[in-house]
Amino acid sequence: MEKLKSFFTESRRVLMVTKKPGWKEFKMAVKITGIGMILIGTIGLIIRMIGYLTTGS
Repeated sequence: MEKLKSFFTESRRVLMVTKKPGWKEFKMAVKITGIGMILIGTIGLIIRMIGYLTTGS
């Protein structure tokens, strides 16, 4: 029970420190996330194509 109480206390402390991002910061986060998704998708596609070319299925 003490661990749960400690978790809620720490969570409340973190929420009090955080702030809502501004429009510029939000756009930057969206760009970074989009680039990351495209990069991971491209890597996955390349690996799948290599697997297809080496095994033929």
